Amino acid sequence: MIRNNWTREEIAKIYHQPVLELIYQAATIHRQYNDPNEVQVCTLLSIKTGGCPEDCAYCPQAARYQTDVKVEKLMNTQEVLQKALEAKEAGSTRFCMGAAWREVRDNKDFDRVLEMVKGVSTMGLEVCCTLGMLTEEQAQKLKDAGLYAYNHNLDTSEEFYDDIISTRTYKDRLDTLENVSKAKISVCSGGIIGMGEKIEDRIGMLYTLATLPHHPESVPVNALVPVEGTPLEDQEKVSVWEMVRMIATARILMPKAMVRLSAGRVRMTVEEQALCFMAGANSIFAGDKLLTTPNPAYVADKEMFQILNLVPRQAYKNELETV
Repeated sequence: MIRNNWTREEIAKIYHQPVLELIYQAATIHRQYNDPNEVQVCTLLSIKTGGCPEDCAYCPQAARYQTDVKVEKLMNTQEVLQKALEAKEAGSTRFCMGAAWREVRDNKDFDRVLEMVKGVSTMGLEVCCTLGMLTEEQAQKLKDAGLYAYNHNLDTSEEFYDDIISTRTYKDRLDTLENVSKAKISVCSGGIIGMGEKIEDRIGMLYTLATLPHHPESVPVNALVPVEGTPLEDQEKVSVWEMVRMIATARILMPKAMVRLSAGRVRMTVEEQALCFMAGANSIFAGDKLLTTPNPAYVADKEMFQILNLVPRQAYKNELETV
């Protein structure tokens, strides 16, 4: 049964089980609601890089940090559409465009993004954006342009949030998710582990997501990729078992969600990724970059799919099944 009334205590009990029992439970639930051999391939493109006024401690695109990221203006629409076409030809069924903005502003740049959304949506791809905070009206404009999904991560628990970001509040993030939902846009929201948070914070983030009025359709689970020049540059690598626990718990709490094995995958072996798929992950980001951080190349992912006998999930599958 799909539940939205989980308690922190219940989630902690699930999370802290012996890891093999946790994987077994998650795999069982995964099979009840999803095809376990099916994984969606997504591509994430940075359409406007660097120069962000926020102070997210993990992010190399923040203007205040000295990183190797070069500030670039908003990409040309035709160039973005070409990248979307290349992603589709390489096997992606969802194309996400990310801009290093604090919030969307009603200006010419936003008008261009709306044109990009219109263009990508005609290709048969699920089109997604991550542009920062959104008003209800802006969300509706994106929906009218053909936007399928909007990503806005919570990043961590409400309790730990202020240790990572001071330039916007946790409520700001939840308000954006609400605005996205009101516009009938698919919600994509997850977080990052390995930022110095406690296990209680990981459980707290999952609690917030799993008790939303509607579970996010997509839940990215990211392992921090430390970048030189950011406050979190010296954080230790997250172990595969920590990723597996997060993915498995997310799968049990939100059975129908796409659980996305996201940032940090470049540092994982095929065997480690296979554990994550067994635990309920059913989506990856493909391409050599995730915005500005390294990611496995398409060729490596194609080989992994062949080894594990995985098949790519088609675009709009849920909608097609209900027709």
